[in-house]
Formats: sequence, C-alpha cells, structure tokens
Amino acid sequence: MLRLLVRLAGTLSIAAVAATVSAAAVAADGPTLERIRSTSTITFAYREGAAPFSFKDREGRVRGYSVELCMFVAAGIQKSLGLPSLKIEWKAVDAATRLFAVANGEADIECGTTTITLSRMEKVDFSLPIFVDGGSVLARRTAKIGKLADLKGRKVAVIPATTTEQALTRELAAVGVAATLVPVKDGADGLAALQSGSVDAFAGDRIVLTGLRQRARKPDTLVFAADDFSYEPYALVIRRDDPDFRLAVNRALVGVYRSGDIDAVFQRWLAPLGRPGRLLHAMYYLARLPE
Repeated sequence: MLRLLVRLAGTLSIAAVAATVSAAAVAADGPTLERIRSTSTITFAYREGAAPFSFKDREGRVRGYSVELCMFVAAGIQKSLGLPSLKIEWKAVDAATRLFAVANGEADIECGTTTITLSRMEKVDFSLPIFVDGGSVLARRTAKIGKLADLKGRKVAVIPATTTEQALTRELAAVGVAATLVPVKDGADGLAALQSGSVDAFAGDRIVLTGLRQRARKPDTLVFAADDFSYEPYALVIRRDDPDFRLAVNRALVGVYRSGDIDAVFQRWLAPLGRPGRLLHAMYYLARLPE
C-alpha cells in the first residue's frame, strides 16, 4: 500500500508539472498571439502610396517588399500556432495614422516604410530592421540643386509627420539654410508638385524617391542631390508590451534572412531600383540571429 501511494503521488506530481508547463506555454503566447489563435485572423496595416514597399495594385491586391515580409510573418505564426488556416485582413493607413492604428489595436502589424526611432518607441514597438535607407532630395535638373545648401530660398515638398521632415529641418538649420517646406499627402502628390513646378524639390527616403523617379513622365529631368541627410532603418511596427508577439515576428524574419529567401524578395521588388548597398548587406547579415 505504501509503495502504491508513493507511485500515485509521483504520478500526480508529474501530472501537476505537466499541467503547469502546459499552462505556462499557453500564457507565453501573449495577448496578440492568443487573439490570433482564437480568431484565426491577423490584421496588417499598409501604406497605399509607398511602392515598392507597400501599395495596392490594379486588381486591388496589397503588394510590395514590406508586405511580402509580413506574409512570411503570417505563415510563421500560422505554423507556430498550429492553425489550419489564417485569414489576413488589410487596413489602409497613411503617415499620420500608421502608428495609431497599431497602438490602438486596429492592426497587429504595419507593413510599410516606417523608420525606427526612440520617440516612436514611446508609442509602439518594432521588429528587427527590414531595410536601411537614407533621406535624400529629388529636384528638377533645371533647378541646379546639388547639395542641401542649394535649397536656400527654395520650396521643398515633404510628407508631414515623418522622420524625413524632422531630419531635413534639423539639417537645414545646421547649415544655415532657410527653405520653405511644403506639405504633401504622399509620394505621388510630391512627385506631381515637383513636375508641375509648384516646388523646386521633393525630400523623402532615397529608395522611395528612386521608384517615383522611374515612374515619372520624364525621369531624366529629375536628379538627386549628392548627399543623403538622414539614416532611415525601416522595421515592421508592432504594439508595445507584447514580447511574445515581437519574438514570433522576429523569428519569422530571421528565418527569411537565414534561408536566403530575402534575396528573392529583394529581386522581386527592389532590384530594378539598384543593387543593395553595403549598409543593407550588413543589415541582412547582422539580422541572422542564432536560435
């Protein structure tokens, strides 16, 4: 009888430990993953006017470099949660609303061209970097703008509430240049203002400006200033205070970098704009974190 009781106690202890471990595993999923598990749905925010990173094509499909990386994240989360299917819902946002959409729970991830900054970390969190770029200035060739100092007395289009606007304001002040910043809604609006002559230049992330220049009516009439004026590390935007969801997102991204799938993603969306620079090569390499 004593031996039976000992064996029974041991069995109960093992069962209790197993139950505790199981409960801990569920708790480790965090609120976002738990909701995704219960609804089999994940919501992505995207910028309609941020091609080739995120945009809606003529058939109404949301596509782009950042969007494809978010699709890899969705597939990784679906697999880790053991879901037979995972519905993806899309929410259009712009530069002014993208952070609020994530912080307020309207979207789980923002897939666009959002730069990691310390001040933004007060409101949202970020994944590992997905791209590295710099702020630049695109101008009409006839305006003869080769450097920031040449913007003195000129009109410069810029999207408000962006790191580009902040960095450009800071750099112009540093070199003692007074220019008029003209707010535009998005890249298409900025390009239209530049080509119509209502502004002398358009400031933005170089890779985005490059794409806009290629789609312009007369690309050869538009030129870049020589130097970039900011450092722009892009990342996927996620909510704060949910480390388990951030881990799931980062684990999926690391898988893309390690496997080499990122090469095909780059070729599909960014290769027409030029070869990846040294900073981007370094970012891909450094983001291959060990498991």
